[in-house]
Amino acid sequence: MKELEKNIKVPKLTLVGAGYGDPDLITLKAIKALRNADVVLYDALANEELLDYCHPLCEKIYVGKKGHQSGISQDSINFLIVEKAYEKGHVVRLKGGDPFVFGRGREEIDYAEKRGILCDYIPGISSVFSLGQFNIPLTSRDSSDGFWVMTGHKSDGRFSDDLELAVKSNTTLVFLMAMSKLENIRHAFIKENKSEIPFCIIQNAGSNNQKLISGKIKDIISLVKKNQMTNPAIIMVGETARYAQFSKTEISHKTQDFLANI
Repeated sequence: MKELEKNIKVPKLTLVGAGYGDPDLITLKAIKALRNADVVLYDALANEELLDYCHPLCEKIYVGKKGHQSGISQDSINFLIVEKAYEKGHVVRLKGGDPFVFGRGREEIDYAEKRGILCDYIPGISSVFSLGQFNIPLTSRDSSDGFWVMTGHKSDGRFSDDLELAVKSNTTLVFLMAMSKLENIRHAFIKENKSEIPFCIIQNAGSNNQKLISGKIKDIISLVKKNQMTNPAIIMVGETARYAQFSKTEISHKTQDFLANI
């Protein structure tokens, strides 16, 4: 009887943030969860290299959704979490970035908890902080009092009503899943006579093919088209975006030129 009890697995869900792009950004606690998982449900933005941490008998299921493309529904993901938890035990829900930053993580926990499943959450590094790899700060004592993070992909298709209030503030604005709403963003700043405010966009942050563009908000549409910027991307608007011109690549080249002339 005791041996039988040991083999009975308690249904559990662990919501894990994979971080953005670079697989090295995952936390040690997240790695431990992956190693102990019986099932991993992973998203399109979670680096698949992280699945190497799973034990050989772990079942890995792709449940990714990209932008506005059709894919597995959220209701189906919720059902699958519960089904697999009761069937196999520990389910890890691996999400790109952080599950609680526009990741619908709380929805999945609510659904699972109501069906008797133990739930845990392990944070990940949100793509919001990917700007730092280009030495672009979110805040600055001389030009930005804070930062707002907003989504361009609300469930009803509208942009957040907070946009009009946000553009009036002295803060950095970061937009996720908002490449289809560039005209809304541009218009809001121009309406506030802020057409010269700098912006930058990072595409595929943390990956080998990441790309950065920058300029003034009035030119954002033309620059995006010229550089063929697409999702997944992070859009930043604010005075600290001026640091985008000093990307790591440019700094590296300047350093090399300086050393060559010593």
